[in-house]
Amino acid sequence: MTHPEATDRVAERFDLIVNGPALFNAVVAGLELDVFGRLSRQPGVPFEELREHTGLPAHKLRILLHALCATELIELGTAGYTNSPTAERLLATDGPDSWKDILLGWQKIYYPAFAEMTGALKSGTNTALATHPGDEPTLYQRLSHDPEAERVLHRSMAAFTLRSLSGLLENIDLTGVKRLLDVGGGDGTTAAALTDRFPGLDITVFDLPSVTELGRDGAPSAAPGGRIAFHPGDLFGDDFPGDVDAVLFSHVLEVFSADQITTLLRKAFDALPPGGRVFLYGFNAMDGERRGVYSARLSLYLNVLATGQGMAYPTGDYEKWLTEAGCSQVASITGLPYEHALITGTKR
Repeated sequence: MTHPEATDRVAERFDLIVNGPALFNAVVAGLELDVFGRLSRQPGVPFEELREHTGLPAHKLRILLHALCATELIELGTAGYTNSPTAERLLATDGPDSWKDILLGWQKIYYPAFAEMTGALKSGTNTALATHPGDEPTLYQRLSHDPEAERVLHRSMAAFTLRSLSGLLENIDLTGVKRLLDVGGGDGTTAAALTDRFPGLDITVFDLPSVTELGRDGAPSAAPGGRIAFHPGDLFGDDFPGDVDAVLFSHVLEVFSADQITTLLRKAFDALPPGGRVFLYGFNAMDGERRGVYSARLSLYLNVLATGQGMAYPTGDYEKWLTEAGCSQVASITGLPYEHALITGTKR
C-alpha cells in the first residue's frame, strides 16, 4: 500500500528511496538472470517460460518478478511479462556500455561502503576503505591488490563513461589539436572514443601503472604504432608527459580536494604551450548543489570510500580554479547527459 502521504513528488521519492536498496538489487538480479534480455526477445512471456529460462524455483521467481513490477521496469499483462520502454532502452542489451556492468560495480564496490556513511562523515575520512586490503589512502590504489575487484570497478566506470560520453564528443572543440594528454584516463575508454571521432588525434593516457596495464590489454588503438599511448605514473609525484597541445581531465578531478585540483591544473598549464587548452569533463552539482541524484551518489561514494574528499563540484568552482591556474577564455557548457558539464580554458 502506498504511504498515505504519498500525494506529492517528495513523498513519492521517499517511498522509493527507503525501499531502494532491495529494489536496486532486484534489478541487478534481473540483469544477471537475463530477465530483461529474455523479455526483449519475446514481449509477453508467460511465467513458466521465465522459470525455465532463469532456473529459479517458482516461488523465488514470483518474488523477483513482483519486485521488478514494483519498479515499473517490467509489466504484467494478459499474455505475460513485458519490458517497459525504459527497460527495453536501458537494460535489454549487453554491450560495452551495459548497465549490467555499471550496476555490478556499484553493487560490489560502491554500495557496501554506504553502511559506514555516518561514521565516515563524522570522522572526516573514508573509513569504509578499511574493508579493502592495503594501506594506501585511496580505493584506486588499494584495488591494485585485488585485480578482480579492480576489473569490476573499471568495467563499471568504463560503461558509465560510454553512457555519458556524448556530451564530451559533441561539444569538445579540438580544432588544431593533434596531441592530447588524457590525465587519469583509466583504461583508455575515453581515448578510444575520441580517436574514433577525430581521425587526426593522438592521445597519451596518464594514470596509475595497474590501470594503464588494463588499457594496454584492451584498447584497440594501443598496439605498437597506434594512436593511443599509455604512460604510467603518479598524477602528483610525476611530471605530466609533454609535447601536447591540450590536456583533458575526464571524470577525474571530482575525486580530489580543491588544493589538489589547483595543483593538477597548474601542472597542466605548465605542460602546455601558449594557446594550449585544458578541458574538464565530469559530473556537475547543479543549481548550487540543491539537486542531481547522480552527482550526489558520486560525492557520497568519494567521501565514504574512494578518496575521503572531493565531490561533483559546481562549474563555478572549476572556472575559478582554471582562472587561478593562469587560463583565459574560461567557459562552461552545462546540461549535458547524466548531470555533466564541460569546462574549457586556454593558456595565455
